[in-house]
Amino acid sequence: MRKSNRVSGGMVYSTEVGRMCPGCGKAVGQCSCRRQLPGGKGDGIVRISRETKGRKGKGVTLITGLDLDQAGLKQMASRLKQLCGSGGSVRDGVIEIQGDKRDLLVAELGKQGYTVKRAGG
Repeated sequence: MRKSNRVSGGMVYSTEVGRMCPGCGKAVGQCSCRRQLPGGKGDGIVRISRETKGRKGKGVTLITGLDLDQAGLKQMASRLKQLCGSGGSVRDGVIEIQGDKRDLLVAELGKQGYTVKRAGG
Protein backbone atom coordinates (compact mmCIF):
# COMPACT_ATOMS: atom_id res chain seq x y z
CA MET A 1 0.00 0.00 0.00
CA ARG A 2 1.38 3.43 -1.01
CA LYS A 3 1.46 6.28 1.42
CA SER A 4 0.46 9.70 0.22
CA ASN A 5 1.77 13.08 1.35
CA ARG A 6 -1.78 14.39 1.48
CA VAL A 7 -3.92 13.96 4.54
CA SER A 8 -6.87 11.94 3.28
CA GLY A 9 -10.18 13.17 4.63
CA GLY A 10 -8.35 15.72 6.77
CA MET A 11 -9.73 18.71 8.55
CA VAL A 12 -10.22 21.87 6.46
CA TYR A 13 -11.36 24.26 9.20
CA SER A 14 -10.76 24.48 12.92
CA THR A 15 -12.54 26.85 15.29
CA GLU A 16 -9.23 27.34 17.11
CA VAL A 17 -6.93 28.23 14.20
CA GLY A 18 -9.26 28.81 11.21
CA ARG A 19 -8.60 27.36 7.75
CA MET A 20 -6.40 24.30 7.48
CA CYS A 21 -4.16 23.30 4.58
CA PRO A 22 -5.43 20.06 2.96
CA GLY A 23 -1.88 19.13 1.92
CA CYS A 24 0.03 19.22 5.19
CA GLY A 25 -2.80 19.52 7.74
CA LYS A 26 -1.39 22.67 9.37
CA ALA A 27 -3.05 26.06 9.73
CA VAL A 28 -2.92 28.03 6.45
CA GLY A 29 -0.64 30.65 8.01
CA GLN A 30 1.83 27.93 9.06
CA CYS A 31 1.55 25.84 5.90
CA SER A 32 4.85 24.52 4.64
CA CYS A 33 3.74 22.80 1.44
CA ARG A 34 2.40 25.91 -0.38
CA ARG A 35 5.62 27.87 0.11
CA GLN A 36 7.54 25.16 -1.70
CA LEU A 37 5.48 25.33 -4.89
CA PRO A 38 7.78 26.25 -7.77
CA GLY A 39 6.98 29.11 -10.09
CA GLY A 40 6.00 28.44 -13.67
CA LYS A 41 9.08 27.03 -15.35
CA GLY A 42 8.67 27.42 -19.05
CA ASP A 43 10.48 28.25 -22.26
CA GLY A 44 11.51 31.74 -21.13
CA ILE A 45 8.69 33.50 -22.98
CA VAL A 46 6.09 35.47 -21.06
CA ARG A 47 2.67 35.10 -22.65
CA ILE A 48 -0.08 37.67 -22.20
CA SER A 49 -3.64 36.73 -23.10
CA ARG A 50 -7.21 37.81 -22.43
CA GLU A 51 -9.90 35.54 -21.00
CA THR A 52 -13.56 35.87 -20.04
CA LYS A 53 -14.36 32.24 -19.27
CA GLY A 54 -16.02 31.73 -15.88
CA ARG A 55 -16.18 35.45 -15.12
CA LYS A 56 -19.70 36.34 -16.29
CA GLY A 57 -18.38 38.10 -19.41
CA LYS A 58 -15.86 40.25 -17.56
CA GLY A 59 -12.45 40.13 -19.21
CA VAL A 60 -9.13 39.67 -17.45
CA THR A 61 -5.58 39.76 -18.76
CA LEU A 62 -3.55 36.64 -17.93
CA ILE A 63 0.24 36.69 -17.63
CA THR A 64 1.93 33.28 -17.73
CA GLY A 65 5.52 32.09 -18.05
CA LEU A 66 7.18 34.33 -15.45
CA ASP A 67 10.01 32.39 -13.84
CA LEU A 68 9.38 33.69 -10.30
CA ASP A 69 8.52 32.07 -6.99
CA GLN A 70 5.16 32.74 -5.30
CA ALA A 71 6.43 35.81 -3.40
CA GLY A 72 8.00 37.22 -6.57
CA LEU A 73 4.76 36.70 -8.50
CA LYS A 74 2.82 38.59 -5.82
CA GLN A 75 5.27 41.51 -5.94
CA MET A 76 5.17 41.60 -9.73
CA ALA A 77 1.37 41.45 -9.70
CA SER A 78 1.24 44.33 -7.24
CA ARG A 79 3.48 46.50 -9.45
CA LEU A 80 1.51 45.67 -12.60
CA LYS A 81 -1.84 46.33 -10.93
CA GLN A 82 -0.60 49.76 -9.83
CA LEU A 83 0.64 50.48 -13.35
CA CYS A 84 -2.72 49.51 -14.87
CA GLY A 85 -4.81 51.14 -12.15
CA SER A 86 -6.92 48.03 -11.69
CA GLY A 87 -7.30 44.99 -9.47
CA GLY A 88 -6.11 41.47 -9.94
CA SER A 89 -4.71 38.38 -8.27
CA VAL A 90 -2.23 35.52 -8.52
CA ARG A 91 -3.70 32.04 -9.02
CA ASP A 92 -1.72 28.87 -9.71
CA GLY A 93 1.35 30.75 -10.94
CA VAL A 94 -0.68 32.98 -13.27
CA ILE A 95 -1.09 36.72 -12.74
CA GLU A 96 -4.62 37.97 -13.49
CA ILE A 97 -5.18 41.70 -14.10
CA GLN A 98 -8.76 42.96 -14.40
CA GLY A 99 -9.65 44.41 -17.78
CA ASP A 100 -7.98 44.29 -21.19
CA LYS A 101 -4.52 45.76 -20.46
CA ARG A 102 -2.48 43.65 -22.89
CA ASP A 103 -0.81 46.52 -24.79
CA LEU A 104 0.30 48.28 -21.60
CA LEU A 105 1.60 45.05 -20.04
CA VAL A 106 3.50 43.95 -23.17
CA ALA A 107 5.31 47.31 -23.23
CA GLU A 108 6.09 47.27 -19.49
CA LEU A 109 7.36 43.67 -19.35
CA GLY A 110 9.43 44.32 -22.49
CA LYS A 111 11.09 47.28 -20.72
CA GLN A 112 11.91 44.97 -17.80
CA GLY A 113 13.84 42.66 -20.13
CA TYR A 114 11.34 39.83 -20.63
CA THR A 115 10.63 38.22 -23.98
CA VAL A 116 6.90 38.85 -24.35
CA LYS A 117 4.32 37.40 -26.74
CA ARG A 118 0.63 38.12 -27.07
CA ALA A 119 -1.23 34.81 -26.92
CA GLY A 120 -4.75 34.18 -28.15
CA GLY A 121 -6.86 36.59 -30.17
